[in-house]
Amino acid sequence: MDYKKTAISIVELVGGEGNVQNVIHCMTRLRFNLQDNSKVDRKRLEKVPGIMGTNISGDQFQIIIGNDVPKVYNAILENSAIKIDSKGQKSSAKGKNPINAIFDVISGAFTPLLPAIAGAGMIKGILAIALAFGWMTNTSQAYTILNAIGDGAFYFLPIILAVSAAKKFGSNVYVAATIAAALLHPTITALLGAGKPIHFLGLPVTAVTYSSTVIPILLAIWIASYVERWVDRVIPSMFKLILVPTITLLIIVPVTLIAVGPLGAILGNWLSLAIGALFKYGWIFAGLILGGTFSLIIMTGMHYAFTPIVMNNLATKGYDFILPSMFAANMGQAGATFAVSLRSKNKTFKSLAMTTSLTALMGITEPAMYGVNMRLKKPFIGGLIGGAVGGAYYSAVGVKYFILGGNVGLPGIASFIGSTFVLAIIGLPIAFAAGAIATFIMGFKDIESEEEQDATTVEESNTVDTKTELVVAAEKVFSPLKGEVKALSEVNDPTFSTGIMGKGLAIQPQEGKVVSPVTGRVTTIFKTKHAIGITSDNGAEILIHVGLETVRLEGKHFTAHVKDGDFVEVGQILVTFDMDAIKAEGYDLITPVIITNPDRYQTIEPVKKGNINAREAFLALQ
Repeated sequence: MDYKKTAISIVELVGGEGNVQNVIHCMTRLRFNLQDNSKVDRKRLEKVPGIMGTNISGDQFQIIIGNDVPKVYNAILENSAIKIDSKGQKSSAKGKNPINAIFDVISGAFTPLLPAIAGAGMIKGILAIALAFGWMTNTSQAYTILNAIGDGAFYFLPIILAVSAAKKFGSNVYVAATIAAALLHPTITALLGAGKPIHFLGLPVTAVTYSSTVIPILLAIWIASYVERWVDRVIPSMFKLILVPTITLLIIVPVTLIAVGPLGAILGNWLSLAIGALFKYGWIFAGLILGGTFSLIIMTGMHYAFTPIVMNNLATKGYDFILPSMFAANMGQAGATFAVSLRSKNKTFKSLAMTTSLTALMGITEPAMYGVNMRLKKPFIGGLIGGAVGGAYYSAVGVKYFILGGNVGLPGIASFIGSTFVLAIIGLPIAFAAGAIATFIMGFKDIESEEEQDATTVEESNTVDTKTELVVAAEKVFSPLKGEVKALSEVNDPTFSTGIMGKGLAIQPQEGKVVSPVTGRVTTIFKTKHAIGITSDNGAEILIHVGLETVRLEGKHFTAHVKDGDFVEVGQILVTFDMDAIKAEGYDLITPVIITNPDRYQTIEPVKKGNINAREAFLALQ
């Protein structure tokens, strides 16, 4: 992959540098916050080499890259004027509804931590294996050092998270780290753990353990961002350097100890108890529902909302019930993609399916979901079924997740090491097989190979008393209207009849509904709604002009169902209009359908004459 070329194409097709508020990346995706999502050219984006698919989650536009996403991200920063700073990150949350804003904050705060947590988690997993097989004892000095390496990121998680959250909220990262460090200071830890009543200036302090927690520090840094900005506004410039951080620390640390920390701990415990109750009383159905929906949850980015709950479970109970269902969901998607690789006749697509199935087994499901399963639709459903079956199994046998390893695929199975390890391993092939079998049973419409696409022809029409010549087309344009086909020379307007605007045909409509003649993008819909410009995926530029001189109606009797920049499929409604009302006002409704870039083609031939239905083959472009 040419990362520079890909990066430049991405910036251009998301609407240019000016349309980018913020961009971050996770393990497989670029995550853009844009000024206007409608400016994105998704069809062209998905054809850029290295891009596996796109997705919109809330207000966030996502581009699925795969393992090369850090290199593409760096290339974007190196080859554009886009600069990522605290202000840019903060602005990304503006204009969102509260739910989307919460998910955006959780996602933005936790995503940068994933490499550290994943690395530390894997070390803890390796140590667990070493202890289980007797390769090391937990009293050895080597174990002590390695355990500190693996456990450090989790024990001091509030400090790491405070830095990341401060970047997200647009506050000073070092002040944020100092707040978290104060909460973890040995004297504070000893004071809170002594079991005696604690007061600060007469106010009671609730004993809370802050190590390995996430919700208290998120709330604290969120409040600190507002306090810091307020103090910054009221303090004279010459004193800002000293007084702004001093006042912020003096306010936030005590407030966190007295109110925010206990509230965060209570919220965390409530969430943990709620999930625990779901699995305790919901039994098999809890895992079935969670395993069957986790792929959908991942698509929306809502899986980050589970991170605080998972961490709280591990910190307070020593195990978690949620992540096994995520393992099951990933195995289900991998199984569905594997079934596609076995059944597809398209060699290129078969290879893609096999590769992405293996990637999904490794815990990275986006390429499989967006590149294969969702593209074919039914395999995605098969993957959901596989996840549901695996999740139900995990709930039924009570599988537990013991170590936050940072991976929910085969490399992360060390996270299951414990009392239910064998049961956990058995569940992986169960979910995989269920996804594969469900996909085999449901089947899917295969992707045509290039050879099959090249052999596609315009079918001969059997309607009305018209003979149609069979034409092999580089591109087919379908009829946007139901009516009678006319030659452009019959249009009583020299702009159209003489071919000045381009080549094509006209239709005398019999129904007041215009549908898209191609799959592509709406390039222009006039304010008066009487004319629509569309560019097909293959580059044909098409103008549909409803009636003659109907621009004078100024949009009266017309209703637009799309807007500029919308992506449309063949047959999708573009505009509806009141035929009788327009005729009553004296306008001719004959509708020219023009190819405005005819030089692109050697021939533009009619496929049919006489009466035609919407979505019937209309023009053949070669």
